[in-house]
Amino acid sequence: MKKLVLALFIATGSLAMAQIKPDGKKFNKEEMQKKMEMKEQQRLSDMQKELNLNQAQVDKIKNLHEQRKAEMREEFEKNKGERKAKFEQMKARKQQMDNEMKNILSPDQFEKWQASRKAKIEERKAMMKDRAVNGERKMMKKPHPDASM
Repeated sequence: MKKLVLALFIATGSLAMAQIKPDGKKFNKEEMQKKMEMKEQQRLSDMQKELNLNQAQVDKIKNLHEQRKAEMREEFEKNKGERKAKFEQMKARKQQMDNEMKNILSPDQFEKWQASRKAKIEERKAMMKDRAVNGERKMMKKPHPDASM
């Protein structure tokens, strides 16, 4: 039993280390695109074996996936302007908050408040980076509408 636990621990550790690039750099867009295509191809291959699909079915599923990707890309582009507008609104609200806090606080207090806020932001960034390295989802899962509480 101890050997099994030890083997699982070592395997998990080595898999976790494999997730980090040796040079510590982020993946570039082309690498990510190739990786996504490989994963998609692997999923399709697994589905073919698991469901015993013929080639015509595989082709139809592949076309369906491509169509869905195109729709998602189109929706993303369509909402791009809206996202930019929301981002600008957020920046304006932040600037307004800073101005109001500047009027309330002394210069020293304002500097300390800004430093504290910056530290909290850095802490959140580090936490998100750790979650990404550990393979955790970056966003909370939405509960399924049929799920009961």
